[in-house]
Amino acid sequence: MSPFNSKVKVNTIRILKRRDIPEGLWTKCEACGEIIYNKTLEEDFKVCPKCGYHFTMSAPERVAQLIDEGTFTEMDKDLVSGDPIKFKGPKSYVAKLKEDQLATGLTDAVVTGEGFLSKRKVALGVTDSRFIMGSMGSVVGERLTRLIEHATAKKLPLIIVSGSGGGARMYEGMLSLMQMAKTSQALAKHHEAQQLFISVLTNPTMAGVMASFASLGDMILAEPRALIGFTGPRVIEQTIRQKLPEGFQTSEFLLEHGMIDKIVHRKQLKASLHQLVEFVGTG
Repeated sequence: MSPFNSKVKVNTIRILKRRDIPEGLWTKCEACGEIIYNKTLEEDFKVCPKCGYHFTMSAPERVAQLIDEGTFTEMDKDLVSGDPIKFKGPKSYVAKLKEDQLATGLTDAVVTGEGFLSKRKVALGVTDSRFIMGSMGSVVGERLTRLIEHATAKKLPLIIVSGSGGGARMYEGMLSLMQMAKTSQALAKHHEAQQLFISVLTNPTMAGVMASFASLGDMILAEPRALIGFTGPRVIEQTIRQKLPEGFQTSEFLLEHGMIDKIVHRKQLKASLHQLVEFVGTG
């Protein structure tokens, strides 16, 4: 005898075809896994509403966040890199430049210019990690040096936001390494003129960028949980054969050890910069 009553109706599950969901509407947080509606993410300056993770921002987005609408004048936009050492590899330097120019809409890895930050005129530079990891080639170094010299001559507060996972751009060999000294010398003259320089470190700020202009601010601010250093932690561990301290090379670790002055949440960054500029009274 069957254990089942043939008169009992069995509920069947009807499998519905999933409707197509348009792509590009949602982003998954890299830190906590939260699924975030892109419009919400943009309104929150690309900060996860659940865990506070700071997503990468492009240079144009940074400019839009910090500079009053319609007041930014870009400098040296048409300055572009050549191929000084005729680099040869799986992909040529010329091809890589064209690829990243198309992908980002930028001509190189930094945007520089002047504009008003809460009605106070400043000189602003922002590096962009989407362009060859924000590495410093001749154009990046030259644009930043011209920006620094412009700020010195015009007695403007200088702000540089660094987001560079790469250091010297070795596609250009020694010419790239020279930019570390060139930007540092320009900042020395800016300092001698008693003009303000605020350096803002974001995730990541590494290598030759950190070893030159990014570490030379009169005030050094950083976003939360940013990776900041010269060589990556894995390389250091492999070299010294020791386990690094918890949180090594994060903003929080560097603040504790006196390398940076303050950690500032992205939503408070514009207000914090304005307060510093007003307090110093430069310009």
